[in-house]
Formats: sequence, structure tokens, C-alpha cells
Amino acid sequence: MLDSLRSNERVQPIVGLFIGIGFGFLLQKGGVTRYDVIVGQLLLEDFTVFKVMASAVITGMIGVHLLRSLGMVRLHPKPGSWGSSALGGLVFGAGFGLLGYCPGTIAGAVGQGSVDALVGGVGGILFGAGIFAEIYPKLEETVLKRGEFGDATFPEILGANCWMVVIPAVLILLALLFWIEEMGL
Repeated sequence: MLDSLRSNERVQPIVGLFIGIGFGFLLQKGGVTRYDVIVGQLLLEDFTVFKVMASAVITGMIGVHLLRSLGMVRLHPKPGSWGSSALGGLVFGAGFGLLGYCPGTIAGAVGQGSVDALVGGVGGILFGAGIFAEIYPKLEETVLKRGEFGDATFPEILGANCWMVVIPAVLILLALLFWIEEMGL
């Protein structure tokens, strides 16, 4: 079934639209489309964003690896580098810190009517994408390929069964979530 969806180019945008709407709905219901919640996370005063993201990572990790184990999906990790990760992290962090939104929460905030997300967020994304497109050739030569680490996953790097990585990671995240709840954060 997944192969037929993946190969049907007419259905892909519709599926993507509904998944995006669902994602935005869940972000909004989780409270992470509000500026004060995101800034509270950055100030380590409100851990709502961490709770939502850790829950998503746990669900995604188990779901993807379960589907992979059942032969229903194949992983297609993209190659990366320390240079591209560092540059992307700096740009993402700067935008996140200045505006109080990440790209996903910008879309959710625009959907709930936040003008600051529309003007600053969408405008910033378009402006930043334009600058990146303009300087990409120079970045590719100097920064983006520095420290390439390929497309290996953690289980592949460790030479372990994927569940030997997924289960401890899930247990650590669950322990963190319970600890944060216990601390009242």
C-alpha cells in the first residue's frame, strides 16, 4: 500500500497536505505555536516544547523502525557533514531565538492568526531562502561539505541491531519526560 502511495504523483500532494494539516493541528493543540511557550523553553522555564518533541521522537523512532522491521518501509538517510549541521544549527537557532518560532511552529502560528509569525516568520524564511540560494555555490565549496559523515545511521555506525539503539534511546527520553513532570517543569 505504501509503495502505491509513494509512486502515485497525483496523490502525493494531497497526502502531504493532510499530513501537514494534522501536524499543524497537533502543534497548535500541544501549545507549541505560542510565542510565550517557545521563549519559555529557551529560558528553561517551560518544557512544553521538549515534551512535545520528545514524545514525537519516541513515537517516530518506534513507528519507523517497526515499519522497517516489518518490511513496509525503507530508510533513505541523506548524507551529511559537520559543516552543514553547524551552519544549519546556527541559522535555525538564530531565527528560533530572535523570533520565537521554528519553521513548523511558524506555519501553525500563521494558521491560528499570529501576525508576527506571518510577517517575521514567513518573511524571514523567504528572505533567508533567497540569500541561501544566492550564496549556495560558495557555501558548498567552503562549508557544507566540510567533515562529511555520509548517510550511516547510529545502528549502522555501532554495528548493532536497530532495536539495540531505539530501546535505550526511548527509555532515556521517557525517563527525562517523567523527571521533568516530577520536577513540575
